[in-house]
Amino acid sequence: MTAVSPGAVGTAAFVTSLASAWFMTGLIWLIQVVHYPLFAQVGGEGFARYESAHARLITPIVGPVMLAELASALLLLAVRPRAMPAWAAWSGAVLAIVIWASTFLLQVPAHGALARGFDPETHARLVSGNWIRTIAWSLRAVLLAWVAWSILADAAPAVPDEARP
Repeated sequence: MTAVSPGAVGTAAFVTSLASAWFMTGLIWLIQVVHYPLFAQVGGEGFARYESAHARLITPIVGPVMLAELASALLLLAVRPRAMPAWAAWSGAVLAIVIWASTFLLQVPAHGALARGFDPETHARLVSGNWIRTIAWSLRAVLLAWVAWSILADAAPAVPDEARP
């Protein structure tokens, strides 16, 4: 049986981190700009059912991706591609931790309160507090895209001008 090389583990962690960060960045912008603001349009009578359905349906989508993102971000601290600077791995991990902290300290309690019924102040806190995750995921995605660009640029062979069409 062949052991998996640290390089392969670092590459897998990086690709997982990159893909999950971009998936969550797209999703969080949709949530921030469209979905959360529309909560106010649901109406008080059916809101508790709506919020419960939201939590039930969104969790299987975001839960596994967030777990994969956090695990890969932390793994990159130990085993990262050679072209990935240590500061980038640490910055990415810190941003992932900020996202998780915001999720459990701000968003989960707000959703819990909204599950009992719509409250404009709680809704406003949910929307404004979610900017922390929106910005952190966006920064993570851009950081990891920059690392990917650096890795690809280092790996690409230079093509002399005379060889170009």
